[in-house]
Amino acid sequence: MTDAFVSENKNNGLEGVKLGMVKIAVLGHGVVGSGVVEILMKNHEGIAHRAKEEIEVKYILDLRDFPDLPYADKFVKDFSVIEKDPEVEIVVECMGGVNPAFDFCMRSLKAGKSVATSNKELVAAKGQELLQTAQDNNLNFLFEASVGGGIPILRPISQCMAANEISAVAGILNGTTNFILTKMITENMAFDDALRLAQNLGYAEKNPTADVDGHDACRKICILASLVSGKHIYPDDVYVEGIRNITLDDVAYAEKFDAAIKLIGLFRKQDNGKIQINVAPRMVSKSFPLAGVNDVFNAICVVGDATDEVMFYGKGAGKMPTASAVVADVIDCVKHRKARKYLYWEPAEKGMVADYHEEVCSMYMRLNGKSSEEIMTVANELCRECIYTDGVNEDEIAIITDVAPYSEQEKIAKTFLARGINVVSAMRTLKM
Repeated sequence: MTDAFVSENKNNGLEGVKLGMVKIAVLGHGVVGSGVVEILMKNHEGIAHRAKEEIEVKYILDLRDFPDLPYADKFVKDFSVIEKDPEVEIVVECMGGVNPAFDFCMRSLKAGKSVATSNKELVAAKGQELLQTAQDNNLNFLFEASVGGGIPILRPISQCMAANEISAVAGILNGTTNFILTKMITENMAFDDALRLAQNLGYAEKNPTADVDGHDACRKICILASLVSGKHIYPDDVYVEGIRNITLDDVAYAEKFDAAIKLIGLFRKQDNGKIQINVAPRMVSKSFPLAGVNDVFNAICVVGDATDEVMFYGKGAGKMPTASAVVADVIDCVKHRKARKYLYWEPAEKGMVADYHEEVCSMYMRLNGKSSEEIMTVANELCRECIYTDGVNEDEIAIITDVAPYSEQEKIAKTFLARGINVVSAMRTLKM
């Protein structure tokens, strides 16, 4: 490539136009990093047309060697080569994890280079520091791919819905857990078998903890909550519950209540100014769109005072969808080299996150230990208008309790236990 080119495509609107050259570096040549390089090379002319500049990958940082690749000469093992090269204007971080990604991103920004990343763990843990450094240096730190993969969500919230006061965000933010729950719902497959299938298909890692225990979804809802609230929300401040304890009996009861079980990341502003944020499996009424989101698809519902409910849907992971979102951020960085793109939130505010016991919700409870009649008598004493269904198993029923603070729901469960009734499982419901 030369420093400028004249397009030979007579229909792309750039014939005879001399374009400048922007050189970038990609950190990591794994699934997402290799996808970024592939898209930039394959769609070179179209991207140049949209960015109004040619974009060239000058370096790729990776400790491994890739001698058979046509761009093998671009690989380097020492980050300082990238850091000290004034020609590199944008760094794309696709390494994953907090370290050394944080160090490399911070050094890039301090060296005058904008950064685009897909790293949700990094943004959830260190987003505010990186955003502040980008602002201090009149640069960009962009991370559209960190929440929805290929699903546009951060731009719509910060730009398209900028006129709204957003009161709540609820989402299916992890494709692996949604795939597992879908198999449990549609094929009566036990959790362990569904997890094994997800691993065999490459949807789940060998160690699936981050997915099935809710940590991945937690990082994503923290990023969304930070953007909406304007204050950094740390994962350590968020109540997280995974799906390991969901059984096929729970799935059957959900069907009786005309609902589906989904792992939901939830952010909601409370009337007292605090925010409620958690990740937990919930019974979602089939009348609500999130209940119909299946397999590895993700969906995010955003509630604005002007727009009401708006939903974003698509594959939340995968090589090319995620790389596509990263490349879109690269294009944004190119377009905003002289006019910084506004994306920012303030440091965390102590006491901003409400205790999860304050969440107002109704609960699904599965009860046994006494006859159905005895259980119902106690349930009617404890709940004004509980909804119940016949048991999947003999002398067992399930109820949906009244809406009340979660602390009150815990008291109800303890009262059941004190009266000799077992609470076999309990789960929040979702109401926007």
